[in-house]
Amino acid sequence: MQQTAFLNTDKKKLMMKSTGLFYSFNSKKSKAIAEKIFSEFPEGSVKKVNAETFTDEEFLSFDNYILGVPTWFDGELPNYWDEFVPALEDMDLSGKTFAIYGLGDQKGYPENFADSIGIMAGIIEKCGGKIIGTTSVEGYTFESSLAARGNSFTGLVLDQENQPRLTSKRIKDWVAQIREDFK
Repeated sequence: MQQTAFLNTDKKKLMMKSTGLFYSFNSKKSKAIAEKIFSEFPEGSVKKVNAETFTDEEFLSFDNYILGVPTWFDGELPNYWDEFVPALEDMDLSGKTFAIYGLGDQKGYPENFADSIGIMAGIIEKCGGKIIGTTSVEGYTFESSLAARGNSFTGLVLDQENQPRLTSKRIKDWVAQIREDFK
């Protein structure tokens, strides 16, 4: 009887999709957000991966991805993601699911607010990956954003500079959504 229960548990583990949470372990704000996202998942269901040091093989080893992609400067990807783009563009991401979160400053950079999320989403889609976890643009004030498509962002946009009090609820709501979509 116990052996059957053990085998059923093993089968469930084999059938579960692997999820990687990619973010810079050295970026203070992105890391803090990643830790909050990580805490919303059941223990052992998500693996943390340093976005500054992973290999192509490690990246491709997951079924589901949560990517921390803050916007740097005037709408740019962080160096560690920018350096990975040439390899990423050569990958076949068919059958893989991606949720992207990032930080932006809607008052300081209203003309390219959270652009990096949109840049990364576009690259992933061109490679066959599926984007989930869109969020409403409602509640933000900005001029333009590559992350915005109609009334939605292509991921979770957080503004720690101007709206830090909204972060926890936004994370909880977003993670509840992507957990369902990752199944």
